[in-house]
Amino acid sequence: MARYTGPVCKLCRREGEKLYLKGARCFSPKCALEKRNYAPGVHGRAQSARSERGSDYSRQLRAKQRARRTYGVLERQFRRYYSDALRKRGLTGLNLLQLLELRLDNVVYRLGLADSRAQARQLVNHGHFTVNGIKADIPSMILKVGDSVTLREGSAKLDFFKDMAEVAEKRASSLWLDRDLGKMSGKVTRFPERAEIDGTLDEQLIVEYYSR
Repeated sequence: MARYTGPVCKLCRREGEKLYLKGARCFSPKCALEKRNYAPGVHGRAQSARSERGSDYSRQLRAKQRARRTYGVLERQFRRYYSDALRKRGLTGLNLLQLLELRLDNVVYRLGLADSRAQARQLVNHGHFTVNGIKADIPSMILKVGDSVTLREGSAKLDFFKDMAEVAEKRASSLWLDRDLGKMSGKVTRFPERAEIDGTLDEQLIVEYYSR
């Protein structure tokens, strides 16, 4: 499956805000945005200044790119999520964000079983988790209400996950997930509400972008 393999700190700098793509590093002084809070490239400073007074299209594009990069989704797949959200009943923007939140890699991240979404994606790819007792290694798998995600028994013996359990205890799990750190598992109890999803994402601008 295709994925972005370039330097992720440049993505945060381009959006002008932290997207928390590198886990704990984003909270440290080593964060690139702390040192160079402007867009990457030779004309980065000028580009950042133009973005602040940009057109409607520019704001819509940046909102779409911010959401896409936050969840680690490429354009073709993101457009497919939008098409799925459009066909569902209710608000298209909220439907889109809920689909992104219910991705398996994001659920693993929200449960605190990975330091970042990129790490969660890699762990899922390597087959460390099961969904409803069945091995799942597709990060883009969309979970449903009632689905349970559990760390595989063999993987639980790895030092990485023993340390991760201690780290996860310090992180609050999303309210729409029922987490059991003793079993290194979690269950989707309901759809996430808008207030429980990243507030910096502007789903209305994304809808406007694709409605042009």
